[in-house]
Amino acid sequence: MNDRLRRLVLTVALVLTAPLVVGTGTAAAAPGAACAAGTTVAKTAAAPAIKVWMAGDSTMADPKSTCPVGWGSRFDRLFTDDVTVVNKAVAGRSVQTWLYESNVTGQKDSAGECVVNPKTYAQRWLDMLDPVQGMHAGDYLVVQFGINDGDPNCPRHVGRARYQSLLTTMAKAARDRGAHPILLTPVAAITCSGSTAVGNRGFLTETAAAGTATGSPVIDLHKLSYTLYNTLKLCPNNGDYTQGAVGAFFCNDHTHFEAAGADKIAGVVAKALRDQKIPLASYLR
Repeated sequence: MNDRLRRLVLTVALVLTAPLVVGTGTAAAAPGAACAAGTTVAKTAAAPAIKVWMAGDSTMADPKSTCPVGWGSRFDRLFTDDVTVVNKAVAGRSVQTWLYESNVTGQKDSAGECVVNPKTYAQRWLDMLDPVQGMHAGDYLVVQFGINDGDPNCPRHVGRARYQSLLTTMAKAARDRGAHPILLTPVAAITCSGSTAVGNRGFLTETAAAGTATGSPVIDLHKLSYTLYNTLKLCPNNGDYTQGAVGAFFCNDHTHFEAAGADKIAGVVAKALRDQKIPLASYLR
C-alpha cells in the first residue's frame, strides 16, 4: 500500500470513530447526574421522627379516671405523625419525688431540705437517660413542677434553691444527649380576686433561673393559664366546680382539669411554642 493510500485509510478511520469519542464523553457525565439525583433524594427524605418526653405532676399526667385529666395527655394530638409524646408525669409528685421516688425520706436536714437516701434515681428518669431507649439528639424534654413542691412536709417539700438545682440537672441531662429541654412554670389553679383570676403558684423565678443557666426556653404557663381563665370569664364563681363554665373546665376542685380544660391548657402551651419560636413548633399541625 503506497503512502497516499495509507493516509486516506487513516483519515476514514478517524472520521468513523469520532462519534464514539463523543459518546464516551456523554457516558462519563452520567455518574455525576446519578450523584445529583442521589442528593435530591437525600434532601427530600422524611425527617427522622422525634420524641417529646414529659415530666410533671397530676396537672400534666395521663388520666386514670374521667377527672382529673392532665394536659400532657392531650398534647400528642396537636403534632404531626413525626412526633411521639412520652408522658412520664405522675400525680402527687414534686420534682424531687419524681426524680428519687421512695428514696426521699420524711426527715429534713439542717438546711430544711428532705433527706434523699440513697441518691439513686427512680426508674422513670433512668428510662429517659437510657442511651438506647431514652432521650436522643433532636428529642425534647418538657418539664413542669412547682405545685406539690410547696408542701411544707417531706417527702414532697422542696426548697427554692434545690428546686432550681434539680430543674437545672434535668435540663443539662437532656442537653448532654442532644435533646432540647423546655421548662414550664406551674399551671395556675383558679383563684379569684373579685372578677379577676390571679396567680397562686411559686417557684416562678427559680424556673426562669434554671432556664437561663442551661440556655433552655421557659414557658410561663402560670401566667398564660390564669390569663386564659380571665379570657373565659371563670371569675367570679361561687366555688361550686360542678356547674357552669368553671365546672366544665375544672374537676370538683380548683386545681385539676376536666378533659375540656386539659385541651385548652395543651392549646395554650402549643401557642406558646409558636409565639416564642421554639423549634418544636414546626411539628405542630
